[in-house]
Amino acid sequence: MSLQEINSAIILVVDDQVPNVKLLCQILEKAGFSRVLSTTDSRQALPLYQENACDLVLLDINMPHMDGYEVLQSLREQDTDYAPVLMLTALDDKESRIKALELGARDFVSKPFDRVELLSRIRNLLEMRLLHKAVKQQNMELEQKVRERTHELHDSRLEIIRRLSRAADYRDNETGNHILRMSKYSQLLGLATGMDEREAEMLLTASPMHDIGKIGIPDSILLKPGKLTPEEWEIMKTHASIGASILEGMTSDLMRMAHEIALNHHEKWDGSGYPNGLKGEEISYFGRIVAIADVFDALTTNRPYKAAWPVEQAMEYIASQRGQHFDPKLVDLFVEILPKVLTYKDRYADPKN
Repeated sequence: MSLQEINSAIILVVDDQVPNVKLLCQILEKAGFSRVLSTTDSRQALPLYQENACDLVLLDINMPHMDGYEVLQSLREQDTDYAPVLMLTALDDKESRIKALELGARDFVSKPFDRVELLSRIRNLLEMRLLHKAVKQQNMELEQKVRERTHELHDSRLEIIRRLSRAADYRDNETGNHILRMSKYSQLLGLATGMDEREAEMLLTASPMHDIGKIGIPDSILLKPGKLTPEEWEIMKTHASIGASILEGMTSDLMRMAHEIALNHHEKWDGSGYPNGLKGEEISYFGRIVAIADVFDALTTNRPYKAAWPVEQAMEYIASQRGQHFDPKLVDLFVEILPKVLTYKDRYADPKN
């Protein structure tokens, strides 16, 4: 720590005796300290300290209005990282010193002042204070770099997820903005169930991977314009298991959620779905949410094998599947949030040819 840095520190002198204040300020200024503040009113100690971000406080104990102990207490209550306090005292009893130490004092100097001792104690305390501030600043800078790096990694991971989702989407002819819409519907429905913002945001990010397994379906089946044969349909249904296999073994909460969705989004509440014929609450909660969002979007948009259904017709179908295909409670919630759903349906509508 350089002498210039120490001499530039902000020092606050608090003593009700004007001669003592003048003497202390004179000693400090002659020693090269250029930023010395003072007050003879102990009630002004805390405001001056806070307004000027002081690095050291020279504090008398016996003062009217607020004694040194009360000033120490107020500093500790208002600032968890308060500057060191050097007590100025004529008191020589051990009990007074212990009380001051317990309240946060760092050192003592006795009246009348010995100039050399006073300046040595001041410089020692300031050196510790400024080193502490330097370390704290370095830690803040490191934390900021960690936050920036974490943010970059988060963004990179999301970009990889989006591109992976699009890879499957591009193979599924003419689905357009399907993954944008259904992922937003899923997020809205998740929030309606009481999910917190973080979990619903994860659902928004994970749900586009619901059909990632279509990467493993042959083009002759995936892109077939007509109706699939029973044999072809069995192969098509394997995309749920393939997707789960692709996402299996991931350790992050996000990827575990994506795995559950890929595996469960074609299961049905009554147990007639695939790939495992799960029933009711055996089906992943996230998979049940995505099932409704996925079907609603599929019904209300154009596909190679059908024209888009009107929203009213799609909602009638979803209502008819309450307790069969879909979780009944989720159907009720989806009806409630339909106005919000339609906002995003319009916002991410497929471009007209």
